[in-house]
Amino acid sequence: MAWWKFGRKTHDDVDRAEDDEDRDDAQEEPTAEDADSGDADSGDGPDDVREDVDDAREVSDESEDGSDEEDEGSFDDDADDDDDDDESVDDVPVEPSEEYEDRGDLYGPWDVDEENAPDDDEYLDLGGYLIPALAGMELRVKATRATKQVLGCIVSFGRSSLEIEPFAAPKTLGLWDDVRADLLDGNEKATEHPGIFGMEVELPVRDKAGRTLHTRIVGVDGPRWMLRGIFSGPAATEPGDETMALNRFFASIIVVRGEEPLAPRDLIPLHAPLTPEQRREAEDTEKKDDEASTKKKGAPSIPGRPTGPFDSDQQTEVKSTLSRGPMFSEVR
Repeated sequence: MAWWKFGRKTHDDVDRAEDDEDRDDAQEEPTAEDADSGDADSGDGPDDVREDVDDAREVSDESEDGSDEEDEGSFDDDADDDDDDDESVDDVPVEPSEEYEDRGDLYGPWDVDEENAPDDDEYLDLGGYLIPALAGMELRVKATRATKQVLGCIVSFGRSSLEIEPFAAPKTLGLWDDVRADLLDGNEKATEHPGIFGMEVELPVRDKAGRTLHTRIVGVDGPRWMLRGIFSGPAATEPGDETMALNRFFASIIVVRGEEPLAPRDLIPLHAPLTPEQRREAEDTEKKDDEASTKKKGAPSIPGRPTGPFDSDQQTEVKSTLSRGPMFSEVR
């Protein structure tokens, strides 16, 4: 996978991505013991979590090391601290339950077309979903090496991380119940239990370094979509500030399903993140292009349309295929 640390686009983005690829290639591949440990096979579907967890562990390790690279993608906006109490991300259930009720009314993740969805003016845009900026977080985007197709993103906060992926779902049925059942069937060490977002899966996974990583996998169904989150680090195993912050973060995400036809379990298309400023610039450019296109085409052509201002004394000629007959008939 190729990695981009979030930030404004520069000419060095591609070079940094290629350097990250070289580092990934140099890492040791998972052993046969890893594959036989009951973990999910790697892949891009909602059932596959091992490679995703390896990626999340890599981010968590770098956060613990306190490297300089972390600061480049961190959000230290002081305004976010002041607004935390006022934003809808505070609306998250407190008690675990088997069913995640009131999604779309009181709690998120939200659909972009829902009336109660929070204001997304200051959200980061990744195409398939919009995410808020969390003070102190680090955002990384996961993409394929060959095509640079974006597959998801990982948010690192403290010693915890959260991977987020949106999937297409059927119109009438949810997807999380089936995906959760597949995870339990395919991983003998996986267990399920009630959580903040309904039934959640706990899955211990062995990473590339041979360490066991405990993960908490959640799924929330929305209108024709399912949003999956993989929590690792303290946010996966113990209550605390990091757990609450990432739970609220996940609940504040806005999903943009789009009208594109997708098969159930297909990944909803994503793109590299756009800042609020970049979003506004793109919208302004699109608006100007539309106005220029309309002006260039001009008003639609109307046959026989009078030229100049309307004059009430203006006479118009009415053409008809009918001819006028005699005014009267003569009888002899």
